[in-house]
Amino acid sequence: MSKHIISLIENAPLASLTPSDLTTIRRHTDDCVDCRRAFEAAQISVLLLRERAAETFEPSPFFHTRVLATLRERQSAGGQWAWSKVWRAAGALASSMVLTVAALAALTFIPGRQTISGPQDMTSLNSYSAEEVLLGQGEALNGQVSEAQILTTLYGAEDEAAR
Repeated sequence: MSKHIISLIENAPLASLTPSDLTTIRRHTDDCVDCRRAFEAAQISVLLLRERAAETFEPSPFFHTRVLATLRERQSAGGQWAWSKVWRAAGALASSMVLTVAALAALTFIPGRQTISGPQDMTSLNSYSAEEVLLGQGEALNGQVSEAQILTTLYGAEDEAAR
């Protein structure tokens, strides 16, 4: 046979080979030394895997003791360790928040120069009143606006458009 069986061995597990495939492999391995070595290696690897899978792994008798001792050591030193880890992670954020609060408190509670102390000073800064701007009458109003002036200002455009 000129066809080698290595691809047949590599593509399927030995346990799933059909009896006709096994017959073909055995006939070919009688003539081909390379394929015989590959088939024997596959058989040996299957046996080794089965034996290894059948073994149960038992940890050493002191494994549980060592693990529990290490866990106790970490828990006893854990209180200080946990807070230092948290502070390292959030220290910069907490510090910047404290500085921001302190700056805002300083700007809010420390008296500084104030140019405007109340509403009476605001009116002295603004020389125009709302009536002056809306009615365009200047100082002739003396704080008194008649209803006719207000109605004319509000509805005057509508009355003139209706005429």
